[in-house]
Amino acid sequence: MILVLPNFFFFFFITTTISTSTPSFPNSLSSYHINCGTSTNLTDSFNITWLSDRFFTGGSTSDVSEPLRFKLPSEKTLRFFPSSSNGKKNCYAFSSLPSARYLLRTFTVYNNYDGKSRPPSFDVAFSGTIIFNWRSPWPESTAGDGAYSDIFVFLNTSLPADLCFYGFATDAPIVSSVELFPVDSASYDSHSTGENLILVNYGRISCGSDDPWGPGFTNDTDKFGRSWQPDKPFLSGPDETVRDVSTGSTVHGSDKEPNYFPMKLYQTAVTSEVSSLEYELSVDAKMDYMVWLHFAEIDTSVKRAGERVFDVFINGKNATRVDIYKEVGSFAAFTWHHVVKNLSSNLLGIKLVAVSGAPLISAIENYALVPNEPSTHPLQVSAMRSLKESLRIPGRMGWNGDPCAPTTWDAWEGVTCRISDDKTALLITEINLGSQGLKGSISDQISHLSDLVSLNLSSNSLGGEIPSELGQNSMVKVDLSNNQLMGSIPDSLASSNLLLVLLNDNLLEGQVPVQLFSVGVRGGAIDLSGNKGLCGVPSLPPCWKYGRLSTGAKIAIVLSCIFVFCMLLLLVYIYCIKKRNDYDFNLPYDIMALAAKRSKYQRQKSLALLELENRYAKGFPSPFTPQ
Repeated sequence: MILVLPNFFFFFFITTTISTSTPSFPNSLSSYHINCGTSTNLTDSFNITWLSDRFFTGGSTSDVSEPLRFKLPSEKTLRFFPSSSNGKKNCYAFSSLPSARYLLRTFTVYNNYDGKSRPPSFDVAFSGTIIFNWRSPWPESTAGDGAYSDIFVFLNTSLPADLCFYGFATDAPIVSSVELFPVDSASYDSHSTGENLILVNYGRISCGSDDPWGPGFTNDTDKFGRSWQPDKPFLSGPDETVRDVSTGSTVHGSDKEPNYFPMKLYQTAVTSEVSSLEYELSVDAKMDYMVWLHFAEIDTSVKRAGERVFDVFINGKNATRVDIYKEVGSFAAFTWHHVVKNLSSNLLGIKLVAVSGAPLISAIENYALVPNEPSTHPLQVSAMRSLKESLRIPGRMGWNGDPCAPTTWDAWEGVTCRISDDKTALLITEINLGSQGLKGSISDQISHLSDLVSLNLSSNSLGGEIPSELGQNSMVKVDLSNNQLMGSIPDSLASSNLLLVLLNDNLLEGQVPVQLFSVGVRGGAIDLSGNKGLCGVPSLPPCWKYGRLSTGAKIAIVLSCIFVFCMLLLLVYIYCIKKRNDYDFNLPYDIMALAAKRSKYQRQKSLALLELENRYAKGFPSPFTPQ
């Protein structure tokens, strides 16, 4: 565990003149300087633009009690996070960052801003791994003057990188500034440390320097944004035996990739009037450390190899023998690093013992090698963040950062997680948010929670429909009762593993999937009561019965009736049009009258001829007989 001690990290008081939702910072930036607790951006005397964290809606802002003690504007304000308003976990998020190694630096100061004279206890985590622990009581100098703490970390930016603060009991975490610098991905022997180790600074010392220096503190440059502190507090042994050495000449080999150690680092050094130099750095036991030692032969009296040779002892063990001139010659930078495994002491001792001449050293760096803790599977993180928005989770529940990580913290309220079988990721297994006053809906992204065993969203005011893909193979219990859910029950809820399905007292309608009742066959329980629109299974009305059809069925019937009615109207219209355009093929009236007269004349003629024939038959002469 990483503890805050008087000489831990980078502690000093500067004397030189010089977002519970998650905040969203400009995506175009490759590095960030965030002035916590301010409402406006500002540019300092080093031409560094500090961003306000005004987009961060969680927590509260405050000024330190004694602002005149601090020269930098980023040290005069702070943000604190009461657990009563935004939960125990509050985070800053950095999105759209290139995948690379970064230096993250924070400044933390209490300075009795709340008048309680009691600094808080809290943890700080980055991307799911705890990097700093702050425990009350703090050292007096740290509480009053503040402390700079930094790490090197590799980011894979498929998801936003979260810097999270977790308070203990009722303590409110605090932070004054946050900075993030991209560095060379090959720096600090990354091929050995890999992307799964975080380098936590346990001391970055410039030997022979009297004041802290580095970008943002002095005009001295460091391409990585590193800050360096003087070595005097870490020297062990009588001061009168130590002699400072410095030069204004160029030191070759500095500012080179991949570490870009600045030239100024090698232009000062210390040597000893006796046979040894010794430093002691405070550390935490049971951890691994990477020690970097920096050398440059800047003493013109040394002209050849063998004139200055010394052994380097790390915690009493001889780690290497150094001959600076033999390695790189004079006025040239030389670095050496060493990993100490499972350190058993709370002190790391570095001792240079002369073999020939006097020992000399320019700088020391010590980093704890902290393994990345498992984080929640990225797809499940995205699903939970979508669910957070759709359910309208209140800020008091503290759904910020990674849902499950770090594992030493509580997971999101109402969320239960487990480690994957291969130990590489955390998986969400339970969501229990019953009776939380939620008024949103259930996001379709919940289907990506492929390891979800139990889901309880009962007794809220959730609306919308049940997601069509809800009912993962892992699911055993689903309780969505006492809400305002609408629509039909999706077929996906007929999972073969479900043993409890409570959908009662909603506004569901339509045909119930027959397979859903296999829950009861397997000895489970199902409750669909209080949904007047459901139909189609035993104990429920048949779906064809009037008034029991689903909304979809009712709409289909109405549309069908409208279609039939329209078709009838169309047929009537066509008939009427045809009737209007039919032709009458009867003969005109005059022609028919003439034909009638002709027929009457023919009948009369026939009658007259018949009469004459009768007379002729009786002996009368025929009128047509020729004379």
